[in-house]
This record gives sequence, C-alpha cells and structure tokens, in this order.
Amino acid sequence: MILATHAVVGAAAANIFPGHPMMAFVVGFLSHFVLDAIPHWHYTLLSSRHDHTDPMNSDIILNKDFPLDLFKIGCDAMLGIGLAVLFLHATTPYYLSVTILGAIGGIMPDALQFAYFKWRHEPLVTLQRFHHWIHAKSNLDHQAIWGPAIQVFIGVFCMLLVR
Repeated sequence: MILATHAVVGAAAANIFPGHPMMAFVVGFLSHFVLDAIPHWHYTLLSSRHDHTDPMNSDIILNKDFPLDLFKIGCDAMLGIGLAVLFLHATTPYYLSVTILGAIGGIMPDALQFAYFKWRHEPLVTLQRFHHWIHAKSNLDHQAIWGPAIQVFIGVFCMLLVR
C-alpha cells in the first residue's frame, strides 16, 4: 500500500478510540500490517534494491535517486495525513491529535523498515521479518488503474465506516 492509504486507514481506525491517543497510535500501527496482507500496488522507488533470494537483504541506497524518492515518499505521507484530517473532520485539537497519531501509526512500520535498512539490529530485525512475512506475496504493481483504485476504495470505505 502507499503511505497515503496507510495514513488514512490508520487515522480512521484511530477515530474508533477518540478518548485514547496512545491506543489511536497503536491501532494505526497495527492497521498497517492488516493492509499489507492484502495484495496491493506500489509505486517505484529508484533507490530501492530488492534481493529476491533473501528479502532481509533488500535496501534503500542513499544515492543520487534518493532525494527524489524521499520527496515522493514525503508527498505521499503528507497527502494521506492531510486527507485524513480533512475528511475525518478533526476540528478540535484533541480529535486532530488522535487523527494524526493514527495516521503516523499507520505510516510508522514503513519508516521503521527504512531504519532497518540502515541499522540491522533488534528489535528492527524481528519487525522486518514480521513485516515481510505478513506482506502479500502477490501484488498489483502491473495494474496501473486497478491497483491505485483499490487503495482509494479501501481508504474511502474505512473513513465512511467511522463517520
């Protein structure tokens, strides 16, 4: 899933627990893995290197392509957080914090995956193993229309559920 979808779904899940900001973060964090278990579409990162024989050896290389990838990732994450705040009507500071905590929780496993790529120690190793294990083994990367459309549907559906 793209980060925008993870953020929107994490924020929607967090709004089930509006009185518990830490629970909001945890539920957002856990929603990431539920979404990753569903076959989905990814955009290309030019600095990404996948080791298909041992995915634990995959990496993001800090090369000339990395700044553009970082910009793409940042825009993706900010789009998701912005959409969550806009459509979940986070109008008070308290609901805004719950929404943002859920969105950040939804994004956090991928940020920790990058941390693993640069520092391969526990508990990141175990988290990366789990992240890889739960991740759908098939994807929709060659479905340029359906892949993104399914993610939009999932995000909208989750937001409608909590409204």
